[in-house]
Amino acid sequence: MSASPDPGTVYPVGLRLAGRRVVVVGGGQVAHRRVAGLLEARAQVTVVSPELTPALEALVAPGSVTWHPRRWVSGDLAGAWYAVAATDDPAVNAAVAAEAERDRVFCARADDRGASSVWTPAVGRQGDLVIGVHGGGDPQRAIGVRDAVLTGLTDGSIADRASRTPSVAAGSVVLVGGGPGDPGLVTVRGRQAVATADVVVADHLAPQGLLASLPADVLVIDASKLPRGRSMAQEQINELLVSHALAGRRVVRLKGGDPFVFGRGYEELEACAAAGVPVEVVPGVTSAIAVPGLAGVPVTHRGMTHEFVVVSGHVPPGHPASLVDWAALGRLRGTVVVLMGVDTASAISAALVEHGRAPETPVAVVSDGATPAQRTLRTTLAGLGKTIADEGVRPPAVWVVGDVVGLSAPGEPA
Repeated sequence: MSASPDPGTVYPVGLRLAGRRVVVVGGGQVAHRRVAGLLEARAQVTVVSPELTPALEALVAPGSVTWHPRRWVSGDLAGAWYAVAATDDPAVNAAVAAEAERDRVFCARADDRGASSVWTPAVGRQGDLVIGVHGGGDPQRAIGVRDAVLTGLTDGSIADRASRTPSVAAGSVVLVGGGPGDPGLVTVRGRQAVATADVVVADHLAPQGLLASLPADVLVIDASKLPRGRSMAQEQINELLVSHALAGRRVVRLKGGDPFVFGRGYEELEACAAAGVPVEVVPGVTSAIAVPGLAGVPVTHRGMTHEFVVVSGHVPPGHPASLVDWAALGRLRGTVVVLMGVDTASAISAALVEHGRAPETPVAVVSDGATPAQRTLRTTLAGLGKTIADEGVRPPAVWVVGDVVGLSAPGEPA
């Protein structure tokens, strides 16, 4: 392998490859990673290789990548602005690099940095911001620094205030699904929105750790709705979102789970739209799937269930306000996930049994999911009400009905 040149001789530059031909020689995992980055830059990518990874092959059919299913031959770089030599044959890579040097085409050689005319940095993107890091010849060092910078930009510990041009007319609202409660389970886009907010209107089920990292000048408004307790009216929440946005502020509505899964997010979107306020929706990981999963309960399992249903249990069967067809749910063989169903658990389990579900059907109750206080109780439909009462289960809790509850994670007792 050639000796690496002094890393200080690297000249960092951003290549604008949109619409320009780039040739990647090789069809393995390294080639796939390079192609992914080139497609982000909207380059016209041609891959030369007898075989491709499945992921690369999947890019050929829709026309994202042009594939020549053969070995590289001299002349394949004609018209290219940039080349990548990423085969598992050093002789082929050397030939590609030599032709690129002759034709004055910059070439990244995956197997020999010292023989490359260009070094590929560790690249990260956040919106229109592109971070590229050269690690002085150490790729892992570059990756570590890149990841640290991206993490800082995402959680707000590295401020990018210059990118935020305040609106002089109307501001905007971002409806962020905060996931089941653990700040680590918030989407990257959700973290970005929170980190750049002027106003955060937050539920008690939203990941509270995100709020602790906000700058002191960010206004945090408590919009919690405690079960059968203190609660901010939805109309007041809507008004807060609209009024702060119209004052030119960037507003984030931070909710637990997903905004559109029993989160009243669409009501907030409608209120903003009616007032002419732009709205962005950032989906979240719904607790209906995440909380059982964290407790080792999959909502589906091959050969066991072909469906799962998520239902709100905030009103019991027979209540005039209930929109749930409990008779239909009782006839199902698959998984039923109940949210907001602690106080109504006895009535719901009785209705499911009445309409055909076996009393001995396994049930898992997971309270305070995705928090240090998470607790899982296993029972049956017939014993659900007593278990919840005896164990003092309080919201928030998710309970799951079905044979999947009988599964055990590796190393966990059934």
